[in-house]
Amino acid sequence: MTSAKLPPSMYDGRMPYRRSGSSGLKLPLLSLGCWHNFGGDSPTNSQREMIRCAFDGGITHFDLANNYGPPYGSAERNVGAILHDLPRDELIVSSKAGYDMWPGPYGSGGSRKHLLASLDQSLSRTGLEYFDIFYSHCFDPDVPLEETLGALDSAVIQGKALYVGISSYSTSKTREVLELCRKLGLSIPVLHQPNYSMLNRWVEKELLSFCLDEGLGVIAFCPLFQGLLSNKYLDGIPPDSRFNQPLSPLRKNEVNEQNLRVVRELNGLALARGQTLAQMALAWVLRRESVTSALMGASTTEQIRDNLKAVKKIEFTIEELSKIDRIVAKINLPKSLWATD
Repeated sequence: MTSAKLPPSMYDGRMPYRRSGSSGLKLPLLSLGCWHNFGGDSPTNSQREMIRCAFDGGITHFDLANNYGPPYGSAERNVGAILHDLPRDELIVSSKAGYDMWPGPYGSGGSRKHLLASLDQSLSRTGLEYFDIFYSHCFDPDVPLEETLGALDSAVIQGKALYVGISSYSTSKTREVLELCRKLGLSIPVLHQPNYSMLNRWVEKELLSFCLDEGLGVIAFCPLFQGLLSNKYLDGIPPDSRFNQPLSPLRKNEVNEQNLRVVRELNGLALARGQTLAQMALAWVLRRESVTSALMGASTTEQIRDNLKAVKKIEFTIEELSKIDRIVAKINLPKSLWATD
């Protein structure tokens, strides 16, 4: 990778960094998730500009998975090619495996076969010698947990990952993970990556406090609830929205008039705080000391620059938090998203 000089503003204090639990790894409060908008046959100018904009703003962490795209694998290829122009020692690059990647019995799951094969493929696609963090993307009930954790440990022993993590594991399974790692002397995860936002709060019942007590960092994905917690839908569904595409992450029953009224009310509170709705939603997630970083997605450099401002004001008054609770209580979403585990 390049030995390019850092931008003068890189570490000027505008982007705070937090330790990942009790580990020595520090992450920026905002990280760039490459789930959407980084796929395709080859890197685009827009993709290069977004990554460079994020890096110049102090975002050093770029999050991938083997099946990000579309098509599967293309986000790793594109982002890897772009990151090649940035100084490797200033980057935290993560990837994951576990969800479906290729057909057949070895193309998904938590087996040693799938995880280590996927790791090698991901390294080849990105052109990296190692990942800073390699995750088990999801719990696999058909594979002994010892096998999954042993595969993650092998990734560290082989020098293909510096740290390991888990994603979307329940509190009970997270507890089991830590117990097994300590008992068997395996690499202990430094991060848990759950879905967490004002509209998806299942982690608040137990997981956040458990991770804090056990020294496990938390990096929240989908803090903007796939864009619903932004100004994108304030006036309804725009014609060019991903919502109208076949692979839209938002379901039609989530973007209804009742929920849009809730979003508009939240937007009013954000404006009163001197923030955009997206900035307030990111700040709300980051207000907790147990959250190491928030993974934001983006489709333009303008969105990145706007969201970077969220770290300037992550404090909330008791009155503001109470008002947010009252507003989001009106949302029409599955109750499973709310404080359940």
